[in-house]
Amino acid sequence: MGGVVGLGMFIMGVLMVMNMKNTVEGAIPKKLQREINMKNREGPYLGLVIPNTFEMNPLLEHPSFFFSFPYIDFAGITTQMLLDLFKVEGVVHYGIAGNADPSLNIGDVAIPQYWAHSALWNWQRYGSGPENQLPLEAAGDYTRKIGYLKFSDYTAKFKNLNGNLLNNVWYQPEEVFPVSGTPEERQHAFWVPVDSHYFNISKTLQVKMKGLNPFSLPFLFHVGWRGSLNKTTCLDPSPRVVTVYRGTSASIYLDNAAYRSFIYNKFGVSPVDMESASVALICSQQGVPFIVIRALSDLAGGGSAQSNEADTFTPIAATNSVRVVVEFIKKLGSH
Repeated sequence: MGGVVGLGMFIMGVLMVMNMKNTVEGAIPKKLQREINMKNREGPYLGLVIPNTFEMNPLLEHPSFFFSFPYIDFAGITTQMLLDLFKVEGVVHYGIAGNADPSLNIGDVAIPQYWAHSALWNWQRYGSGPENQLPLEAAGDYTRKIGYLKFSDYTAKFKNLNGNLLNNVWYQPEEVFPVSGTPEERQHAFWVPVDSHYFNISKTLQVKMKGLNPFSLPFLFHVGWRGSLNKTTCLDPSPRVVTVYRGTSASIYLDNAAYRSFIYNKFGVSPVDMESASVALICSQQGVPFIVIRALSDLAGGGSAQSNEADTFTPIAATNSVRVVVEFIKKLGSH
């Protein structure tokens, strides 16, 4: 779902696109293409890429939001389609994320300087180790430079002296073909930096965000709330906007304490999600400035069972992410 929107006093246009998981239309209808052409004459725009409806709804309800017709609807829209169809000078991706960083709390909004896709693996056969070359490594397809996860390090109770049959998975960079590069000459990208100007603006954000009112969440009473809330059960009373070093994405919903600990200690990541790296890679490949803003809705498997109730904290996190996005766009407009 997408449309051209205006936000209050903003001096730039904003194009909002939702990443719906429906069937992709094979062609753009002529009427829709005419509407797109009309809107492009009013551009350029800042593109907002939004993962789901529960992350989009707080924006639709924000007092600064208003529609600019016509309302343009897409199925299966992607960041690439956004950049192909519209005159976009920058992309803001926002939403919720799991939190792998022990120094942050649920409700905080994290803005990483780098993003990586951490689910492209070379799964090594049993019996091979770090000293053994990976298949196709000599051809430049795979590498041991980034490192690996050794499953036997996480075997419960007793470690098998012969290791674990799952052995090791080696993290791999993505192949990219930048528009400014030599045609058909691949490059590799693991840590993709956000736009430095956007990131510097994000460092100045001071946003009043939504905290937790325990009396509005009956769930907390069911898990034994008795008048006070500890750090693993509640939100910090004053959620923060924090610029952090790294975030990571994978096609995996992370709710596992051991892997959460591993990926934080290995890569120093804070937010973990399922979409941001794809936005980062497309924008990097296309040479378009971008930034990702993610509010933390759960601890990705860390802490107590209560602290991982994403269904409970998602509305608060989604609202906080929108508040930060609105302030970011205002600041970007003033620059």
